[in-house]
Amino acid sequence: MKTLKLLRPRVAIAALAGAVMLGTGLGAPTGPFTPAEASAQTRSADLNRAVTALRSIGTMKASFEQIDRSGNVARGTMTLKRPGKIRFDYGKNADLLVVSNGKSLYMVDYEVRQVERWPIKNSPLGALLDPERDVAQYGTLVPTGSSDVISIDVRDPDRPEFGRINLIFVRNGNAPGGLQLTHWVALDAQNHRTTVRLSSHRYGIAVPDSTFSFDDPRRSSRRPG
Repeated sequence: MKTLKLLRPRVAIAALAGAVMLGTGLGAPTGPFTPAEASAQTRSADLNRAVTALRSIGTMKASFEQIDRSGNVARGTMTLKRPGKIRFDYGKNADLLVVSNGKSLYMVDYEVRQVERWPIKNSPLGALLDPERDVAQYGTLVPTGSSDVISIDVRDPDRPEFGRINLIFVRNGNAPGGLQLTHWVALDAQNHRTTVRLSSHRYGIAVPDSTFSFDDPRRSSRRPG
């Protein structure tokens, strides 16, 4: 099955990187403030709530639907386990897999038997392993017109090759931190848009570390089950 050749998961990597960049601590402002500053305080509070929601996730599994700029669709399962473990699984017969074992991020291409690897410390995923990293400069709250929806635009002005990501949260009392990440829209450096929508969220489930391993196509033709 070659459904993913039109949906290279690099944008999924960028989108994920934006999400975990937000997953580090942001200091809440303190002290008296004017009405104008009160609005800024509210925006900062919403941003902090989104950060707290992300940091509150120990494990999560969700179905995802990935749509590229041409309308092509791929589906699969995203699994997260802190610290630093992520898997975008497009199905056992798919040609591609994106996975992080907590130390390195891999893009595995089973069709051409290649593996690309990035040390986490050299990618935005390093934020998961460095909770002291201040990334407040990367996240900007975007007005949504709804008190139940929080939208955050994430980009690193010093690393434009990472593109930009817009993360959308909806208030949900059953989700960690009271907010549920429902979808994100990623724009890569070439301004190509990819939307990833999450559904069927499950939190606090048992996720073995073996979930974040993979069969290396350079040594075997087997694909992960």
